[in-house]
Amino acid sequence: MFMKKLFLLLLLIFPITSFAQEASQEELFKARVIEVIQEEEIVDETGTVKQQNLKLEGLEGSFKDKEVIFEGIGNFQVVSTQTYNIGDKVIISHNQDIEGDDVFFILDYDRSNPLLWLSIIFILSVLVVGRWKGLRSLIALVASFFVILKFIVPQILSGASPVLISVVGGIIILVFAVYLTQGVNKKAHIANASLVLSLFFVALLSLWFTKLARLSGYSGEETIFLLEMGQGTLNLQGLLLAGILIGTLGVLDDVIVSQVSTVEQLKRANPELSNRQIYVRSLKVGIDHITSMINTLFFAYAGASLPLLILFTQSDVIGLNFSQVMNNEIISTEIVRTLLGSIGIIFSIPIANYLASYFLKIKQD
Repeated sequence: MFMKKLFLLLLLIFPITSFAQEASQEELFKARVIEVIQEEEIVDETGTVKQQNLKLEGLEGSFKDKEVIFEGIGNFQVVSTQTYNIGDKVIISHNQDIEGDDVFFILDYDRSNPLLWLSIIFILSVLVVGRWKGLRSLIALVASFFVILKFIVPQILSGASPVLISVVGGIIILVFAVYLTQGVNKKAHIANASLVLSLFFVALLSLWFTKLARLSGYSGEETIFLLEMGQGTLNLQGLLLAGILIGTLGVLDDVIVSQVSTVEQLKRANPELSNRQIYVRSLKVGIDHITSMINTLFFAYAGASLPLLILFTQSDVIGLNFSQVMNNEIISTEIVRTLLGSIGIIFSIPIANYLASYFLKIKQD
């Protein structure tokens, strides 16, 4: 799961604002608050809201070293109102109104520096503990990031089947990552075969239950953003399936490589054990792995969907019963996503154990 988290962290750090600029025809740039011109508190039925007029200095782009004014005081409300201080770095959106005048709006704090330092700490930790193998895992991560951004995303945007492209891209990512980190050997061959079989199984199951549950893929806020960008030709149901498959990749990689390594060590420790005995013993380890990884997967999704869980527990307050909450597409999507990932883990373990037990030959030292 840590690989998935680092991928999300890299996605935030990499300069991808140019895509957003092309889509919205606005300029985004970093700026520093140099003066709080005016500050007022507005009290209404929702509570007290602080609004500010600020003077800022551009730090990049066409507004580098130029002063701009953000007029945040007015007869409007912003849900996530922030209060800024002198020295704060922020992200500014620049547009022009119908009269051609410049309009600046503060989108959020600039968090690139702390995210960059966190990434550096993570990379150093991997290198110190994992050493050469840790370096190879980082190279595999960068390659996976490249495949997603340069192959999967462009192909989906061009109208290709999101499921097919995600399966193909997922196989490329897994095969490259396993061979890079484990070497080109029989163990890596078996791990990759197990990964491909498990990925196809999850893909078929995802296709089936997405159809049965009538999940359209229109439930997320990001979907509305894609539609506003003019990407109305996207297969949003397929995009949902692609997200499920990509989210499952890291978990399958973790579980399957661990199980193949377990079989390898059992064979080295006791060459007298039969293939069936190896399979039974390794499966017992796999069952323990299943319980821990399912919890890991559930908590990962629960953490990302905490607002939905709060809505789920407050169903009586908002006038909905249990069945009505469960049938909401947003919640149904998260349930299907979690259960499909868990089922993928469960079935990947016997597949990996069987292939490794019967086909992995160990040369004794």
